[in-house]
Amino acid sequence: MFEKLLEITTLASAFVKERALTPFEVEFKTGEMNLVTEADKGSEKLIIDYIHKNFPSHGILAEESGSEHQYAEFLWVIDPLDGTTNFAHGLPLYSVSIGIMKNGETIMGAVADVSRGIIYSSEKGNGAYSGNKKISVSSRNRLEESLLVTGFPYDVREHTEPILSILSSFLKSSRGIRRLGSAALDFCYIAQGVFDGYWEMYLNPWDFCAGQLIVEEAGGTVTDYSGERLNLHSKEILCSNGLIHPIMKKIIAESLGRTS
Repeated sequence: MFEKLLEITTLASAFVKERALTPFEVEFKTGEMNLVTEADKGSEKLIIDYIHKNFPSHGILAEESGSEHQYAEFLWVIDPLDGTTNFAHGLPLYSVSIGIMKNGETIMGAVADVSRGIIYSSEKGNGAYSGNKKISVSSRNRLEESLLVTGFPYDVREHTEPILSILSSFLKSSRGIRRLGSAALDFCYIAQGVFDGYWEMYLNPWDFCAGQLIVEEAGGTVTDYSGERLNLHSKEILCSNGLIHPIMKKIIAESLGRTS
């Protein structure tokens, strides 16, 4: 199954990369910020058709087409193109993300860094990889020396206060903050030690399913803002190398007026 996961992730990545080189139409799902392109739809169809052919009894939870057999033993959680806004504007920071859950637990994950041609992957208990190279999180233990990354939801205009409060606190206490526009890549770059910490609100399961496993298998920590383990319905994500997790959690709690 892991080999099949890598195969379809590679195929979907190649499809998205090819579509980026040809004219495509952009549509709006909800509001003027949430985009969808032919590449999103085509990539998702490619992945779902592959699952139907190779694993017909498995369930699917996908960004564009919803769910089918969601309570099956195995569930494929799919983001066919994470970073659609970047893709639509020609910014080469977007990915394909696929996680596989067994009885509610993520056991495999793969994320394609499309423009760079790199597949990040993990099978539970076997570490995390960038291509064939094993990767691990950074060893920085001081927030002031840490490079952080975050993201904003499509409905950011409705949640500006908590988002800006946390952002302001980390701007004052870290080495710097980046915003890539692809949550799946944020996780992978944490796993590889590029970034040291990541936080974001209002993500969907397909945004973090594969990435969470990759980070954890690379030695990192992924929780919600309260420090609890994530589930498919979690809307607050805190991810780090583990060493700066307590201080990030504390700063977020203080920023939101919560008890840490």
